[in-house]
Amino acid sequence: MRLLFVFSFLAVIGLAAPAARALEFYRYPEAVRFIQEMEDRHGFYAYDLEQLFEEVEIREDIVRIMDTPGEAKPWHAYRDQFVTALNARRGVNFWKKWQRELESAQHQYGVDIEIILGIIGVETQFGVNLGQYRVIDALSTLAFAYPRRSALFRRELEQFLILTRELKHNPLSVTGSYAGAIGLPQFLPSSYRQYAVDFDRDSKINLMGSETDAIGSIANYLRMHGWKRNQPITDRALLENGEPEWYDSNAIKPEISLSALRRDGVLPETHQEDDSLHAALLRLRGRNSYIYHLGFHNFFVITRYNRSTKYAMAVVELGQMIKHRYNENQ
Repeated sequence: MRLLFVFSFLAVIGLAAPAARALEFYRYPEAVRFIQEMEDRHGFYAYDLEQLFEEVEIREDIVRIMDTPGEAKPWHAYRDQFVTALNARRGVNFWKKWQRELESAQHQYGVDIEIILGIIGVETQFGVNLGQYRVIDALSTLAFAYPRRSALFRRELEQFLILTRELKHNPLSVTGSYAGAIGLPQFLPSSYRQYAVDFDRDSKINLMGSETDAIGSIANYLRMHGWKRNQPITDRALLENGEPEWYDSNAIKPEISLSALRRDGVLPETHQEDDSLHAALLRLRGRNSYIYHLGFHNFFVITRYNRSTKYAMAVVELGQMIKHRYNENQ
C-alpha cells in the first residue's frame, strides 16, 4: 500500500510557489519512516497522515532564514530590533490591560513581571508578529530538508501532531514562526505540551488565544527551569585589568563567585557584596567597543528559553524599559 500511495501521489503533484514545493515522498524517505513510526508509537493512522502530508509544503525560504539567524548580528544591531520605544509602549499598555494576571503569575511563580513582558515583547512584539508560517510546513521543512538540525525538529513535528490531536485542532490551520513556535510565548510544541498551563482556569490550555494562559505559561517555564525568586539577573561589569586569562566567550553558566571575580579585577557596577552569588562574564559588541555584563543564575535561566546571550539581554533590557515607563505613569 505504501508504494501505491507514493506513486499515486507523484502523479498528481502540481506547480509550487518559488519559495515552497510539495513534500515529495520519493525525495524524503525519512517522511515515510516518520509516518510509520507515528502509527507504531502513537496510534495515528498512516493513511490519515499520508493524506495530511499531501498538503504539506517544503519551504525553501525557511532553510535560508535558519542559515542566517538574527542572533548572528552584533549586539547593538540585535538590540535595536527589540529594545525600542514602540515595543516599550506596547509593553506598558499590555501591563495595564493584564495587570491582575501578571501580578498573579509573579506571586505564584516568583518571576518578575518585567521579565514576562520582556519575553512577550521580544518574541512577538506583544502579539503584533505571531508568525505567518503553517507550523506543519515549518517543522516538516526542518525535519526532512534541513539535515543539520533534523533530529530536533523531527521530535518537534512528532510533538506537534500529538498536540494538535490533544487540542482537537486541524494541523494545517495552526500558524507560527519559521521554526514552528506557537502563540504569544512562541513555545515549540514540546514546550507547549510540557510547560503550558491553564492559567485562566477555563479547562483548556490555549497559547494561541489566551493572553492569561500565555502569561502563566511563560512564568511556569522559567520556574521549571530553575528561576529563583527575588534574585539578581544581570549587572554591568567594569574590567580593571582587561579580560581575565580564564575568560571564555562561550561560557554563560554562572560558575565564578563574586569574590573571585573581584580578585581578578572584574567589578560589579552595583558593588554586590554577596559572595554566595556566582556569575558568568558576558561580552557584547556595542557600536564602538565591547560591553561587559555579569550574568547571574536567573540570567542563565532566561537563556533556557532561547540559548542566546543576546536574546536574554534583550529580554532584560526591554523589561527594564517597560518597568521604568510603567512606573513613570503611575
